[in-house]
Amino acid sequence: MSNKSNIILILDFGSQYTQLIARRIRELNVYCEILPFNTPIEKIKAKNPKGIILSGGPASVYEKDAPHCDREILNLSVPTLGICYGFQLLAYFLGGKVSPSKQREYGAAEINVSGSSRLFDGFATTLPVWMSHGDYVSELPAGFISTAKTENALGAAEDTSRNYYALQFHPEVVHTAQGKEILGNFLDICSCHRDWTMSAFIDEAVATIREQVGERHVICGLSGGVDSSVAAALVDRAIGSRLTCLFIDNGLLRKDEFVEVLKIYKENMHLNVVGIAAGERFLGKLIGVEDPELKRKKIGNEFIEVFQEEANKLGKVDFLVQGTLYPDVIESVSVKGPSAVIKSHHNVGGLPEKMSLKLVEPLRELFKDEVRQLGRELGLSNEIISRQPFPGPGLAVRILGEVTADRIIILQNADKIVIEEIRRANLYDEIWQAFAVLLPIQTVGVMGDSRTYENVAAIRAVHSQDGMTADWVRLPYDVLHRISSRIISEVKGINRVVYDVSSKPPSTIEWE
Repeated sequence: MSNKSNIILILDFGSQYTQLIARRIRELNVYCEILPFNTPIEKIKAKNPKGIILSGGPASVYEKDAPHCDREILNLSVPTLGICYGFQLLAYFLGGKVSPSKQREYGAAEINVSGSSRLFDGFATTLPVWMSHGDYVSELPAGFISTAKTENALGAAEDTSRNYYALQFHPEVVHTAQGKEILGNFLDICSCHRDWTMSAFIDEAVATIREQVGERHVICGLSGGVDSSVAAALVDRAIGSRLTCLFIDNGLLRKDEFVEVLKIYKENMHLNVVGIAAGERFLGKLIGVEDPELKRKKIGNEFIEVFQEEANKLGKVDFLVQGTLYPDVIESVSVKGPSAVIKSHHNVGGLPEKMSLKLVEPLRELFKDEVRQLGRELGLSNEIISRQPFPGPGLAVRILGEVTADRIIILQNADKIVIEEIRRANLYDEIWQAFAVLLPIQTVGVMGDSRTYENVAAIRAVHSQDGMTADWVRLPYDVLHRISSRIISEVKGINRVVYDVSSKPPSTIEWE
């Protein structure tokens, strides 16, 4: 798990790439944490980091209210790496000069490495990199030497006597050649041990769960998704039969999903799981409801009611397992402030307040890709690990307008064809999400010699890393052709198929 004596801290100044820095560090088997730029110095000292990274950010160091960390951080006697804005802040704090760029650099660029450098040790003299800056360091602080340049600006600098290192470009993005190796060199400078592994994580997590829970009983709400499944498997390894899982069928799952996933939970994962068929209850709450937000709230409230009733049948339960991930933790202390509510999600996060349960969050230090890696280490089937994300309210937010039993069946059948054809084309694991949406409009069609007036289905497929941003997938025409032909031929009630070519932002991944 997290070797607390071998930790890198990343101070976040608002860069869109901050989480990428953390992911690259962890890929190099070193544990790291992201903290807001204004984290108190005492909290930073208490973590005893082996090194500190100052992230990029959109501000200028001279702006009013520009994000500045405590200057005392530079006196901690640990290696410090400034990236983009972090480089400029280092220079500003240490007596250098930062100026607006005469030629702003955004995107691909090339640096020329000059002289010896600990960060570029063993590298070629020319390197493709990724830039994103409007300011640049026009005068280095005393003690620094330039180690790389672009045509328009300083590319990198360092002061080895004080263990300060700085990059104007972003080593964490894939567009920077050998970026991971650059970060690896910094970890070597920090004398970090490469011992952050999933095997070590499991050992420490199991010990932590046992210490937290003792001999008491734990409950877990399963969704069929990766996060809740992996969290349950980890807790099950720690406490076995004292974990009871509830898998609620809200009637809005994919076709045959409840039966198939419940079988995996029981027969493959050997979880102590109770399956609850509650589809009619949820459908009853959705009669006449068309507003997307109201749908989500009604489904969320009903989920809590069902969960509460079933939990009460188990007797005394003290803890609730929740699949909180590290991005959720980071977002809760984001330097950017609270995000606007785009839409409500329902998950078991609403339960503890009502049920007075203590939380067990065994995944709260992990990114999504690490959760999948952990799942493999725990022996979960690929059917669970590679499962695409699915919204908490299920198909209700993919049926625009009122949700009825007939419309659920239509969408389930269309959605199953989408997944089958995506799998047939060997694209399933490459795509973040692929699904069908049932639209509240009907169009004229001709089937055989008869005129039809039936529903339209939209197909959505997107690439993403975390769901925060997404781009539509350029599906091959032959795949789109098979999807469309099969849906129109096989799904009674649909006579037209369209493909969604919008990205997030400005569109969301789900239609509601």
